[in-house]
Amino acid sequence: MPGRICVKPQIDETDARLLRLIQQDAALTAAQLSERLALSTSACHRRLQRLQASGVIDRTVALVNPRAVGRSAIVFVEISLASQADEVLVAFETAVARVPDVLECHLMTGANDYLLKVVARDSEDFARIHRRHLARLPGVVRMQSAFALKTVCATTALPVDVT
Repeated sequence: MPGRICVKPQIDETDARLLRLIQQDAALTAAQLSERLALSTSACHRRLQRLQASGVIDRTVALVNPRAVGRSAIVFVEISLASQADEVLVAFETAVARVPDVLECHLMTGANDYLLKVVARDSEDFARIHRRHLARLPGVVRMQSAFALKTVCATTALPVDVT
C-alpha cells in the first residue's frame, strides 16, 4: 500500500534525475548513481535517504515478468456494488485486498464503483478466480470482465518534475 505524504517535499532537478534513474533500475548502487549524477557517493546516499524518509520513494520492489511465472492473461473487471455506504465499501475493499490475483483495485467515478486489474494463467484460471474469489466479494451486484488482448505500453515509472 503506498505511503502517505503529509507535506509535499521539494524536489530539485538532481532529485528528479535520481528518481528517473532508480525507476528504471532500482538495483543501481549509490556509487553508480553518483557517477551518473556527477555527485559524491555520500551526497547521493543522503538524497536517497531523504527521499525515502519523506515518502517520495515509497518502496523498492522487483518487477517479475508475468509470462515467466505463467501469468500472461490480464483481465480488467468492472464492479458495481449494492450501495456506496461506508460499511459496504470497507467490506468490499478489505475482501478484495486479500485476493492474490488482483494486482490493482481502484474506486472509480462513472457507471461502475471499482475497476480491478486481475492476472491469470488463462481463461480457465480466470474462471477459477472468478468462482472462488470475485463472485464471493461482499456487496457486488454486477461484474463485467474484459481480457486484454495486447499490452501496447506499460510502465511503473512516474513522470517526475521539479517542484
